[in-house]
Amino acid sequence: MARVRSDEATALPDGPDGTAPPLCAGNVTGVSETFPFLSAAWIDAARAIRDEYAGRVAPPPVSLRMNQVITDGPDGTIEAHLDTSNGDTRIELGHVESPDLTVTTDYATARSVFALADPAVAMQAFMAGKIRIEGDLAKLMALQASNLQPDPLAAEVAQRVKDITAD
Repeated sequence: MARVRSDEATALPDGPDGTAPPLCAGNVTGVSETFPFLSAAWIDAARAIRDEYAGRVAPPPVSLRMNQVITDGPDGTIEAHLDTSNGDTRIELGHVESPDLTVTTDYATARSVFALADPAVAMQAFMAGKIRIEGDLAKLMALQASNLQPDPLAAEVAQRVKDITAD
């Protein structure tokens, strides 16, 4: 059964074993294009990557529901959220009810911190006041600390997300 990419009506051929090839980026089979951070196409591609690794990546050690307010985006302010409360890491558009914290930052900083996972940018932006946090900062710090030695498959997922993120 051929799959159809969500960003256009193009059927993707079945893999050699008869299953649909994974949607992914970079030099691996599937999608080789990049998308603007937090665009609907980026969310779809990130979701496909997450779904491909479902049940194989160690669950995040911290349960966190974080709303994000991203200012100065390509089309204005973006509301998104990161949720690890179901045993995996989900980034979706829109806000969750009763978040543990809300992070407000500009688009360029959010892209560097959340999509490119650059801890140096995160620390510099926080110290410069570019990242505002309301809520349980301890949970965010615990999640960030757990990323210092990630599960190898989690690191692979993170790299794949970087690969789909446009410059």
